Amino acid sequence: MSTETGARALDNPVWSALHGAHRDVARFGPAGLAARYSADTTPFAGLADPRDPRAWADLAELVGPGRSVWVTGLLTPPPGWETAVALPGVQLDGRAVRAEPAPDAVRLGPADVPEMLELVALTRPGPFLDRTVELGTYLGVRQGGRLVAMAGERMRPAGWSELSAVCTHPDHRGRGLAARLIRAVAAEVRERGESPFLHAAAQNTGAVRLYESMGFALRRRPDFLGLRTPVKEG
Repeated sequence: MSTETGARALDNPVWSALHGAHRDVARFGPAGLAARYSADTTPFAGLADPRDPRAWADLAELVGPGRSVWVTGLLTPPPGWETAVALPGVQLDGRAVRAEPAPDAVRLGPADVPEMLELVALTRPGPFLDRTVELGTYLGVRQGGRLVAMAGERMRPAGWSELSAVCTHPDHRGRGLAARLIRAVAAEVRERGESPFLHAAAQNTGAVRLYESMGFALRRRPDFLGLRTPVKEG
């Protein structure tokens, strides 16, 4: 796979992931022009071609009338779709990031989900649900048996893996835990022959500065849209 071909997967990362590494947790529209993650993994959906009204109609059929769904990219929903949240974001290419294992990191799994959900509720890194941990590798750091930091993988478009759920308990910030875990997850991504990337809210300037200091480079500025599907009349 050429670099150009691989980079194009990042233009439509949800669609690419749901037709590849995450096909087992994908739900597809009746016309095959829209797909979404199973509801207990992550709320994101993708479109074969965001410029095609038929893809949006297929997504509406898949999600159901008056229901919520998240999409990302440079998108303009058609008439009838309600935008509940519009969050400007950044997409960062991590091919230049130094990746290395973290000896103090522990692998997290389904048994750790209650603690992971507590940490996410406290730090709000983005959507994290009961089965998000199944989307890829999740690593954490424990202090006194308590989970104080974690990072993992979410979307996996062809040739890439999105580092996600990067969070540190407020009492343990300033010790470089997030950077260590990012590099450790990136090391696992590289071992599979894939490249790491990140999404972040553009307004989260502190996190973006950290990522850029590690070698992540701005690739594009997508929006994260929380949408409500059209309600059929009659």
